Amino acid sequence: MLSFLGLAARPEFAITDVDCRDDHRGWSAERPREDVRLVLVRRGGFRRRVRGVHVDLDRTVGYLGMPGEEEHFAHPAGGDRCTSISLTPAFWRAMAGDAPRLERTSLYVDGRLDLAHRRLLAASRAADTDYAATEGLVSLVTEAVRRVVATTVPESDPAGAGDRTLVARARSLIGDGHPAAEGLIPLATLLAVSPYRLSRAFTRELGVSLTRYRNRVRVAQALDRLEAGEPSLATLAADLRFADQAHLSRTMREHLGHTPTVLRRVLTTVERQHR
Repeated sequence: MLSFLGLAARPEFAITDVDCRDDHRGWSAERPREDVRLVLVRRGGFRRRVRGVHVDLDRTVGYLGMPGEEEHFAHPAGGDRCTSISLTPAFWRAMAGDAPRLERTSLYVDGRLDLAHRRLLAASRAADTDYAATEGLVSLVTEAVRRVVATTVPESDPAGAGDRTLVARARSLIGDGHPAAEGLIPLATLLAVSPYRLSRAFTRELGVSLTRYRNRVRVAQALDRLEAGEPSLATLAADLRFADQAHLSRTMREHLGHTPTVLRRVLTTVERQHR
């Protein structure tokens, strides 16, 4: 029996928690798919066969599935639990290059890839799909690309003028509240770079992730509103495009050490003292 739990989704990708409770030893065929899949095992294991070659998969070995492949699966040791990441072919090419050549479809999951996987799962639970989960996804897919693709997207510009210009343009769009700045992917598309290129530029230039920078801007906007007497935290969260009031509170506590309720009281007290 298979169960699927969607963790995060956008038109370019979907992240799904797949729980398989099956013990059939024989091979079962799956219909060819049109997406690219990165599958990482979190518990148990299974076998995958493509073009007559089978691979035993567990927490140390995952796989990359390509469009049109005829796949067969077997579960000789019982069930498993996996993270399945579905990418559109266009998004895959943006990460791996226009004509990526695979050296292999299975990939060794070392400590670095395992940590990127865990960070993605944590980001998916943070209710910030457009930035935190997307940036975690970009990081994980980039690690996978380095392992299985012979020719990858080059890190074209070393830190310098290229990064400074790109980051400055992105900061301006985020600060102005441009519609494309509502997510990493549309922002990168507007700036004509890959999501990985944009994310990497922020870390190089400012020393913080793009997600954290964008949240820093929203936290400042929230403080302005609280200082001006904003009565509704739910309205504030919606206006600043947080997932909900709880997401606003978590983010402000992370950046400032206090919840919006406490900060509103502090700011109001300071204002009264200076009248």
